[in-house]
Amino acid sequence: MLSKAGYLQKEHMINEHNSEWMGYPVKPFVPEETVSDYKNTLYRIGVNWDDNRSLVDLLACFLENPASVDTPGIILGSFGESDTDPTPAVEALVAARSRLPHLKGLFIGDIISEENEISWIQQTDLSALFGAFPALEYFRARGGNGLVLGRISHGNLRSLTIESGGLPRGVIRDVLASSLPALEHLEIWPGTEDYGWDGSLEDFRPLFEAPLFPNLRYLGLRNSTISDELAAAFGSAAVFENLHILDLSLGTLSDEGAARLLESPTVKLLKGLDLHHHYLSEGMMAKILESFPFANVDDVETPDDWDGESHRYVAVSE
Repeated sequence: MLSKAGYLQKEHMINEHNSEWMGYPVKPFVPEETVSDYKNTLYRIGVNWDDNRSLVDLLACFLENPASVDTPGIILGSFGESDTDPTPAVEALVAARSRLPHLKGLFIGDIISEENEISWIQQTDLSALFGAFPALEYFRARGGNGLVLGRISHGNLRSLTIESGGLPRGVIRDVLASSLPALEHLEIWPGTEDYGWDGSLEDFRPLFEAPLFPNLRYLGLRNSTISDELAAAFGSAAVFENLHILDLSLGTLSDEGAARLLESPTVKLLKGLDLHHHYLSEGMMAKILESFPFANVDDVETPDDWDGESHRYVAVSE
């Protein structure tokens, strides 16, 4: 089971690289420096703006040390130019699967806004990675353009995170049609239609109608323009008996959605409720905290009014 720290993550906005993942410290991989510890440290392999080497070249350099057999996880950072996708590096990882027997984590796209806006990140078909690494427990991808995960069948995957400023509905549909009996942490950032989100509540409907992932402890439906609809659907669902934490942060939650959470007997069983970056009134925040003292209602946002209409925004889009 994932540790408490695995659920109550530090906010992963996209203006700085992760310094820790999977419980390991993260360092940038510098080919000119000798890697002293593959076993207890994760390395971010990425192309610098002045680097003439490709991501595949850097990955090969990382793997040429026989000690790399002990690495528990690999993080791919910047893929190169802004329109470059990680297809060759993904193919290289799959080809190197026999040399990575202890690999438990893959993060494809630890790319910060200084390197490339999240809406510009070009992803690719990552589905082959799940079959190549049957011991994989943690998988994380950033960027929705061109992203394909397929309908995953994996017996050991415990954590799946998809971060996006705009996620194609097909990715969500595939994830919710996947067979992931060990999954404890599911985190999806649908984003906004301005940057690629083309879905609706219907794409999430299977999640609320059947216990798809029996071991799910954390559910994060974050950075969404349909936070109110998701809150209402969760509030009326009865399939989350084992869930500990619901995370609707970074989105557009208003009093309407929060009221549905207050009515929900399922929500009352939670041990954590993260709503930060929201559009709740002071009165509604007080009601939430009265019923759920453990809730995070930080980062109050104010709607923009123009053209006679009120507009709410997700935290991460471009």
